[in-house]
Amino acid sequence: MSTVNLIQEALEFERNYKSFKSRNEKIIASRKAKEIVLSINEVYKKNKDKQLMDIMKRITVIKQKVEKRLKGRL
Repeated sequence: MSTVNLIQEALEFERNYKSFKSRNEKIIASRKAKEIVLSINEVYKKNKDKQLMDIMKRITVIKQKVEKRLKGRL
């Protein structure tokens, strides 16, 4: 996948992450976020673009929020 497609996919995920309502959707969203971050990381290793790092950080924060909601309160 090209860098442009990865960035578009990440931005689309970032815009729509609040639409995940059910537990299953949240699990899928968490996995998708991980896949996006790992894909962007492969590109980042080659060209060290600061924007890619910022996108990865934002997606990681979203992933952490989704996982926190999955675990529930203790």
